[in-house]
Amino acid sequence: MTDQQRIGQAQWLVITAAFLGWMCAGVILGLFPLAVRPALLDLLAKPGDEVVGAWNGWINAAWLLGAALGGLSFGWLGDRIGRVRSMALAIGFFAIFTGLCYFASHPWHLVLFRFLGGMGIGGEWGLGVALVVEYWPDKLRPYMAGVIGAAANVGFLLIALLATVVHVTPDSWRWSMLAGASPLLLAIFVWFFVPESRRWQAAVRLKVSDLQQGVEKHPVKRSQPVREVLSPPLLKFTLLAIAFSTIPLVATWGGVSGFLPVWADQLAGPEHPEAKGVVQVVVSIGAIVGCLVAPVVGGKVGRRPVYFALCLLSLGICQFLFREWWSYGATFLLVCGVAGALTAAFYGWMPLYLPELFPTRVRATGQGLSFNFGRILTAFGAISTGQLVAFFGGSYPKACATITLIYIVGLVLIWFAPETKDRPLPD
Repeated sequence: MTDQQRIGQAQWLVITAAFLGWMCAGVILGLFPLAVRPALLDLLAKPGDEVVGAWNGWINAAWLLGAALGGLSFGWLGDRIGRVRSMALAIGFFAIFTGLCYFASHPWHLVLFRFLGGMGIGGEWGLGVALVVEYWPDKLRPYMAGVIGAAANVGFLLIALLATVVHVTPDSWRWSMLAGASPLLLAIFVWFFVPESRRWQAAVRLKVSDLQQGVEKHPVKRSQPVREVLSPPLLKFTLLAIAFSTIPLVATWGGVSGFLPVWADQLAGPEHPEAKGVVQVVVSIGAIVGCLVAPVVGGKVGRRPVYFALCLLSLGICQFLFREWWSYGATFLLVCGVAGALTAAFYGWMPLYLPELFPTRVRATGQGLSFNFGRILTAFGAISTGQLVAFFGGSYPKACATITLIYIVGLVLIWFAPETKDRPLPD
């Protein structure tokens, strides 16, 4: 009986490690939107929101570029030395460099450490997803994709709940960064206790066997995973995966995740210092629901119609949300929660769909490169939103409403992709 047929201790260890790894990444991702404005107010002696918005754009761009490089680097490493050890290294990477933000004395220090920490975050996602889909049965993949997709948003929720009690201020933001080093403990656990993917081990043994027999049947596929995913016939799938990752990433980090808490802080004013934390709580709750539901629906009705529906609904809710008629209150928070559910549901859909495009020998590289290369393009979106905030005179909603029009591209592009519903995971 193979790992894909039975469920035992190994499967539970794998899903636990992958969930906790991506949850910790979510804590770090959620920490920066809460801490970046107080940090910049401290480091730059209370600048205007035009300056804060521009620096926030560069900080977001730095982590996105780092995540792109990390997705490629750690994905390649995962196909070479294994999913588990590479995932442990990735977790350690983002924990260490988040903690180092405590010592920042200039905004460029935050940009640098955010870039380096982003490398670990980008690497962890692809490795965790590859490990889970290679251990769990095909019929349960939609549910596991939902769990992985929701994990980061659980982290978002935890840090947001904490922020409603312990306010992140210009005087306290450094301690929140130091706490971001705590996932180092998880990295140690993963390294010593989580079992390696047997599908990956089998692929490695096959390569060694072929070499020993002097028969290298697939030289490119077995020795150069990056070249394979960037060459036909996989190139088409890689480009589509990049596009499908880029669209929600640009909209999310140029809107709901990247700038909504900052806008809420501006909207609520000093009378409600908890506002950014409360907004992140409702967005995170919505995101958890969206990530759990989207892959399950995708498993029943198909991957393409779900992506199309998510683009259409996300476009509508973002154009409704990012208008300047709002005041901080219950209705605003409700709409934020709905926006969180719809715009984050893509992150449950992607762990289901992207692994189905690549065979085992290059899966970590393929999905890591695709998801995280999208972040390179997303970095320009984050920078653009920051510049748009300045262009619109400090208006976060006008900038976000503009950047989220990218969902229109997804409405068309998804119909050029293959439908993988009811197909087994490629070997």
